Amino acid sequence: MLKKQDLFSLEEYAEKRIDIRKEAIAVKKNREVNLGEHIRLMFENKQTVQYQIQEMLRIEKIFESEGIQDELDVYNSLVPEGSNLKATMMIEYTNVEERMVALSNLIGVEKSIYFQVGDHEKVFAICNEDMDRETEVKTSAVHFMRFEFDKTMVIDFGSKASVKVGVSHPNYNYEITLNSESQEVLSQDFNNK
Repeated sequence: MLKKQDLFSLEEYAEKRIDIRKEAIAVKKNREVNLGEHIRLMFENKQTVQYQIQEMLRIEKIFESEGIQDELDVYNSLVPEGSNLKATMMIEYTNVEERMVALSNLIGVEKSIYFQVGDHEKVFAICNEDMDRETEVKTSAVHFMRFEFDKTMVIDFGSKASVKVGVSHPNYNYEITLNSESQEVLSQDFNNK
């Protein structure tokens, strides 16, 4: 969990922002998983969440303790806790009309995102624990999810067993095998207790 003392003041952040942004982009590179053309998962960790908080504080010009703590409370829920991975899922269509049709056809898609580690059973996402993000007519373009793994899955994940990530929705079906760089980076999240 991030605490107030882990953050830079607005002035310090302004001075270091260019370098911090470059580093955050580099960190995110192997934490991003694309499921086809339209679904992107960004797996969060302490560093990506810290960057998001710093950016929110900068944009909103938040410098009072209470406001900073509010941001920490919101974003800390995205930091993995040792037996899980946490991600922000984005459904992306550049064409507005196409996006509206897709969002109405993809209701429930967030619950169909899964990991499969080696021969273990699939681990499906636990989604949107903060609030409901869909209606009867459409889903949201952004969802927050976590994947809970048992101890043997965590061990196999870290020992280079094949790790697949997929989506099994009637209107969107796609599966990939994680590349070794992404698998290594994500397996380190299990050590962040």
